[in-house]
Amino acid sequence: MLDLPGVRSSRMESPRESPDVPMISMKAVNKHFGSLHVLKDINLDVGQGQVVVVLGPSGSGKSTLCRTINRLETIDSGTIAIDGKVLPAEGRGLAQLRSDVGMVFQSFNLFAHKTILENVTLAPMKVRKTSKDQAREKAMSLLERVGVANQADKYPAQLSGGQQQRVAIARSLAMNPKVMLFDEPTSALDPEMINEVLAVMAGLATDGMTMLVVTHEMGFARRAANRVVFMSDGAIVEDAEPARFFEHPQTDRAKDFLGKILHH
Repeated sequence: MLDLPGVRSSRMESPRESPDVPMISMKAVNKHFGSLHVLKDINLDVGQGQVVVVLGPSGSGKSTLCRTINRLETIDSGTIAIDGKVLPAEGRGLAQLRSDVGMVFQSFNLFAHKTILENVTLAPMKVRKTSKDQAREKAMSLLERVGVANQADKYPAQLSGGQQQRVAIARSLAMNPKVMLFDEPTSALDPEMINEVLAVMAGLATDGMTMLVVTHEMGFARRAANRVVFMSDGAIVEDAEPARFFEHPQTDRAKDFLGKILHH
């Protein structure tokens, strides 16, 4: 089992106006890149505290789906809402909603010229207007929880890939997000570093963080997900609990995918 003692989300729970409203809601979302139809009428709801893992072959639209949720990719039609609020196309409202959505990418995207501590405190100070002392205290707590507090004064290049990705997770958590998006967060890591990042993610899942995770890590999907969403050719073709998906896939495309992934 994936486990990291002491890992807990720092998200402060606050009363929601409509607790039954999905934390993420995508309705009839379409996206084209030129003539390529990469997202086809996507309908997906993720409830508060749910962990949804998105699986599928390369080119199926997984990362694009993830990136539309905070408008890193625009959409051609449909609506996307976070905690009941529809994402605007641009402007201050979009910036506000984006600050509620943490995202961790394949590459760590840390500022090379800033220390680990500075990387984690920057956004809360600039966007949330948190005081330096408060931002530092919270950052150190988060770095402790992801297991890299002793690296706080180092620069990203001095850390391993797994350590850098855990810093990237801490940086996102420092904004108190309502939702965390992970776009293949372990794909750039050496095999021995993958479990340390998955352990942090599993801790967040256990603590009730709403998460959408694009990954090829089948073990994580089995253990930590509430649901598995399987995509093929830009469409969601299965949406099921992990046990059902892995043991009784309903479509030939999913059966073929699992046959290749689980037996090679």
